Amino acid sequence: MRRGGRRNGGRPGRRTGDVVIELRPAAACELDVVALGEVMLRLDPGESRIRAARRFEVWEGGGEYNVARALAAVFGHRAGVVTALVDNEIGRLVESLVRQGGVDTSLVRWEPFDGIGRRARNGLNFTERGYGVRSALGVSDRGATAVSQLAPGMIDWDDLFGRRGVRWLHTGGVFAGLSPTTAEVAHEAMRSARAHGTVVSYDTNYRPSLWADRGGPDRARAVNAELAAHVDVLIGNRSDFPGDPPDPIGPPGSGETFAAAAALLAADLPGLQVVATTRRTVHSAGDNDWQGLAWSRDAGPAASVLRPHLPVLDRVGGGDGFAAGLLHGLLTGEDLATCVELGAAHGALAMSTPGDTSMASAAEVRALALGGDAATRR
Repeated sequence: MRRGGRRNGGRPGRRTGDVVIELRPAAACELDVVALGEVMLRLDPGESRIRAARRFEVWEGGGEYNVARALAAVFGHRAGVVTALVDNEIGRLVESLVRQGGVDTSLVRWEPFDGIGRRARNGLNFTERGYGVRSALGVSDRGATAVSQLAPGMIDWDDLFGRRGVRWLHTGGVFAGLSPTTAEVAHEAMRSARAHGTVVSYDTNYRPSLWADRGGPDRARAVNAELAAHVDVLIGNRSDFPGDPPDPIGPPGSGETFAAAAALLAADLPGLQVVATTRRTVHSAGDNDWQGLAWSRDAGPAASVLRPHLPVLDRVGGGDGFAAGLLHGLLTGEDLATCVELGAAHGALAMSTPGDTSMASAAEVRALALGGDAATRR
């Protein structure tokens, strides 16, 4: 995606809404979108606490995967996930859950199980939803997971993006933060994707626990800067990058300061076309103000309706829901204002149900994005 430019053999960009985006023809690709990231097994104690739980409900989830799953299950796109799992009963449970979400599992790299997980293991994520003054809590058990050991050369990206064909690659800072080699894999995937005309999106999605022993936020910002040079659509803030940025949020109900920060970021990244973020003010675990913001070189700034005091059942996955709705709009040719409304509406609906993944329908998302409410439907 490049304003006024061409890539992939001189093929002209296709205008989608008010954003110029170079999308490969759907008929020439096996998949519309591929996510590169970790898929963990989430264990949810429901209304209880992890420390006091006697039973857990299981879901699958992961920052990058959640986007692909929503694009498949909610919006009907052909989606796949590039990840790695250990070939044991836990890995096969994760695979089954991914398939139930309509996501292609043919790109999963399976690693042999050594009996106890000494060499590689599958990630677990214990997550409390929070309530009132008690915040949501995530306790990850993901050290030495199979996907964290991916290294350059293990995935044949040219076969995926060239022979099979993919219209859109999505990855993010969660995957890049798993290990030093996963950032290199993300870089390798992005370069191949762009060489074959595949659009690339990246969500900075900073997780302090992933960077605690790897240089902290400064190293995360440096990795973001390295990868963003290959990105068309960026989800995050100017503060996720090195430098001394202006306030990325600005006054409530306004996207003006965000737009200035996005334009400043894009000035350093000539290939970047769209920047988007979410604004969340937490009054309590179940009471959040919620809004989506976006900016593009062609359309300028756009802001969704501000939803003050949005009731939240489970906030985990709300940002991924925003990303999925935004990407769906860009994939289907909506203007930027509609894209950001779809993203904010989908994120809001995703937070109304338990688990990382969305249970919304495309019709519900569009109705809410266009001004609908929670009135009973019969």
